[in-house]
Amino acid sequence: MTDIRRGPGRFGADLTPRERWNRTMHYQQVDYISHLEFGYWDELKEEWLAQGHLPAHFRQPDGQIPDRLVEEYFGVEQFESFSPRLGPLPLREPVIIDESETTITFRDGLGVLSQRQKAGVQTIPHFLEFPIRDRASWEAFRDEFLDPAHPLRVLTEEELRAGEEMSRTSANPVSVWFGSFIGWIRDWTGFEGVALLSVDDPDLVEEMVAHLASMALQLLPPILERGQFDAAAGWEDICFNSGPILSPRFFAERIMLHMRPVMQLLRQHGIDVIWTDCDGNILKLIPLWLDVGLNCMFPLEVNPGNDPVALKKEYGRQLLIRGGFNKFALHEGREAILRELKRLEPAVAEGGFVPHVDHRCPGQVSWDSYCYYIWEKCHMLGWPEERIKEFPALRNWRP
Repeated sequence: MTDIRRGPGRFGADLTPRERWNRTMHYQQVDYISHLEFGYWDELKEEWLAQGHLPAHFRQPDGQIPDRLVEEYFGVEQFESFSPRLGPLPLREPVIIDESETTITFRDGLGVLSQRQKAGVQTIPHFLEFPIRDRASWEAFRDEFLDPAHPLRVLTEEELRAGEEMSRTSANPVSVWFGSFIGWIRDWTGFEGVALLSVDDPDLVEEMVAHLASMALQLLPPILERGQFDAAAGWEDICFNSGPILSPRFFAERIMLHMRPVMQLLRQHGIDVIWTDCDGNILKLIPLWLDVGLNCMFPLEVNPGNDPVALKKEYGRQLLIRGGFNKFALHEGREAILRELKRLEPAVAEGGFVPHVDHRCPGQVSWDSYCYYIWEKCHMLGWPEERIKEFPALRNWRP
C-alpha cells in the first residue's frame, strides 16, 4: 500500500486546498489529505446554536444558518462553483392550498402538490400530486420550464468574465454543475409515476432523459470553454436501501447512453473527477457509471450496503470516493467514531478517497462527539496537530 500523506514541509510550503484536492484525487503525494464535509441538518445547527457552541452571528437575516459557515468553523475546505443555469426555469410563485393547526398544503413553483408539518423536525413532505403524468403533461412542463433558450438562462458577459476569473485564480477547488438525468424526472413524476412510466411508456421516460442531456450539452460549452475546473458535480438520489428505483437494465438501455456524451464533453475539457450525489445502495449502478465516465461516488452511504473499503479493493484506482464515513457512528460515541475511522484509514491512505460523513450530519449529534470526529479524522488525514487546534470550533475544546 502506498501512503500519499507526507506531512508538512513536503512541498516547501502548504499546498492550497485546490492543489491538495487535485493531488489527493490523482493518487499523488500530498502534505495532508483534503478535509471536506457535506453539511448539517438544520435541526442540528439549531441545537448547537441554542447550546452556545456556534456564534450567534451565524444566523442570517433570512433565519438560516449556512452550512458553509459551520464547516469553516471546523476548518473544512470549500469548493467554489462556476456553472450554467440548468434545471427548471422560471419557477412559479408557491401557492398555499390549505392550512390547519398542524399542516400546510401547498403547490410549489413546479406544480408539485405537497403537505408539510408545521412543527417538529422538517423532513421530506408528503407528496400529493405531481405535474408530469403522461406525454401531454410532459410536453406542457417541458415547454414551460425546460426551454434551453429561455432568457433567464443567459449569463451576461460580465458574469462569464467574473466566473472565468474566479475559476482560474481560486485557491479552492472549482466545480461545474451538470445537473441530473433521472433524479429530477423522479421529482416531477413521483416515484410511483416514474416506475409506472418506465413500464407503460419507456420511450417517454427516455425522451425526458434525452432532453435533460441535450440541455446540458447546449448550456455547458460556454462555461467549459472559459473556466478552469477541478471536478464536475451532478445530483440523482435514485436509490433506496435495496438498490436503484429502476432496473439496472433500464439504466443501461435508456439512461446511460444519454449520459455518455455529457461525460465525454466534460472530459474533453480536462475534467476527470466527476461525481453525482446519490443516496442509497448504488452498487448496481457503479459499473454503469464508470463505463460512461462518471468515476467519483458521493456521498457513499454506508448503512444501505456501500462499503468504501471493499469498493476500493474491487475497482482499484478507477473509482474515486467522497464520503463513506458511517453517520450513525456519530451517535455512538468516541469508540465507535475511532473504530470507523480506523476501518477506513488504509483505503484513504492510498489516495482517491476523501472521507467525510456519508450525508449531512444528522440531528442529535453531540458537540463533543463531532469535535472528536473532526479531531481524529484530521489526524488520520495527516494534518499537523497545531493546525487542527486552530480550527475555531476546537480552540476551546479539549480532546
